[in-house]
Amino acid sequence: MTNHRIALIPGDGIGTEVLPPAQQVLDVVGRRYGFGFSYTSYDDWSCERYLREGAMMPADGLDQLRDKDAILLGAVGYPGVPDHVSLWGLLIPIRRAFRQYVNLRPIRVFEGIDSPVRGAVHGDVDFVVVRENVEGEYSEIGGRLNRGFPEEMAVQEAVFTRAGVTRVLDYAYALAARRGGKLTSATKSNGIVHTMPFWDELVAERGTAYPQVTRDQEHIDALAAKFVLDPARFDVVVASNLFGDILSDLAAAIAGSIGIAPAANLNPERDFPSMFEPVHGSAPDIAGRGIANPLGAIWSAAMMLDHLGHAEAATDITDATAAVLGRTDIRTPDLGGTATTAELTDKLLELL
Repeated sequence: MTNHRIALIPGDGIGTEVLPPAQQVLDVVGRRYGFGFSYTSYDDWSCERYLREGAMMPADGLDQLRDKDAILLGAVGYPGVPDHVSLWGLLIPIRRAFRQYVNLRPIRVFEGIDSPVRGAVHGDVDFVVVRENVEGEYSEIGGRLNRGFPEEMAVQEAVFTRAGVTRVLDYAYALAARRGGKLTSATKSNGIVHTMPFWDELVAERGTAYPQVTRDQEHIDALAAKFVLDPARFDVVVASNLFGDILSDLAAAIAGSIGIAPAANLNPERDFPSMFEPVHGSAPDIAGRGIANPLGAIWSAAMMLDHLGHAEAATDITDATAAVLGRTDIRTPDLGGTATTAELTDKLLELL
């Protein structure tokens, strides 16, 4: 029997509450399809650890993860620890050390969920945002000068490499070829004079290798508006690190709740473990109350199964998610209901 080695990083806030439901779901489908999991939990890799020891994870943390088949993360962030400290102390080092250069975020309006956007209805909105995940605007190059003086300044350099852009474009084009055959590129080449024209050139260059894919490009400001005005028009959207980050969160809200949204940080070559995480963050305002929505973590676990080669099992999970939303009235508060995390999980397991 195949046994997958999974690293669990609950992290902060509701991250510790949504990973156990995801584990329950994984164990059920694993038994059904004849594979298993060996879990290693890193419970203290968190902001609490940072406040106690000055680091989000141990110095050899990456080495501890290196031999795992995949990583399932809960959430990172806690009041009193600046976000750039928590992210650059845990999440971003994992993404970069393990070359997780594709951030994949599926967007779907489920039956039974009312989108805040009038035209976003079940059956019409089903697209994917492919975000470049390790370079672009989120580089480490830059600094601060003359701190505390009137002429204080901050410099942040964006880094776009041919290798980095090309590999994420190839992933996005290949995905579009398997889906609806349409790719939309997010740009801002009318205002950002060097990196975005370079991005546009590579989009056109790589497109010649995928003649079955129709491509277009949209300036990021107009694209954000069209996400709201006509989300059903999109199939695969590819974007730089910053643009993809903003667009995918906007799209998750369009789908009805960021509590449902999953994400995958992929190393497509599988040289290193990939990492899967819900988008919702640590939500300290509701942490400990038992009302967190587990569906984002559960859907992320389904994406992990698909990456590990268990597409049918992954489909079972997303079908069960669709069933609990479309055939029952059980909802956590973020979806307008009163159900607890455990109640929603139990119903999903029943339907699964």
